Amino acid sequence: MFIQTESTPNPATLKFLPGHTVLQNGTADFPNINSSEKSPLAKRIFSIEGVSGVFFGFDFITVTKTNETEWEHIKPAILGLILEHFQSDEPILLDESENQNHAEHKGPDSHIVDKIKELLDTRVRPAVAQDGGDITFHGYESGIVYLHMQGACAGCPSSTMTLKMGIENLLKHFIPEVQEVRPIAA
Repeated sequence: MFIQTESTPNPATLKFLPGHTVLQNGTADFPNINSSEKSPLAKRIFSIEGVSGVFFGFDFITVTKTNETEWEHIKPAILGLILEHFQSDEPILLDESENQNHAEHKGPDSHIVDKIKELLDTRVRPAVAQDGGDITFHGYESGIVYLHMQGACAGCPSSTMTLKMGIENLLKHFIPEVQEVRPIAA
């Protein structure tokens, strides 16, 4: 097994490509060690000092480090743990039904929300997955779309620009009811 790595727009996050499916459906975000209980692999990666976040996508794992940690000190250990895990046949998640996706939304504006989710799924999420992250719908109220940024997108220096100039403009163009896009805290 050969694991490739790629840099992301977020210098604190590195993308690991194991050459295998990581999650069949959705994504899983572990912004801290306490959130890793449902994933044997995330728990293993958090055992490395200097790791501050783990995120799983369809075919990748992104790991975020603390500012004080250098990649050359922790990257070999992360690669080793990922390799070990895939050879162990342990599950990535103990319960894959809890994978994160868009939040549910009911109400008179559900047709607007359906359009927002469709645009996110077809135009936004594939692009941010290339950078090792994900953006999911969290809510819509009075013309304001609330999105949850995960993986490499969370805390990325260019995330505000991506959100405002990219996603907000895209949604406004296709959905006139959208006035603004805001991130939500994890």
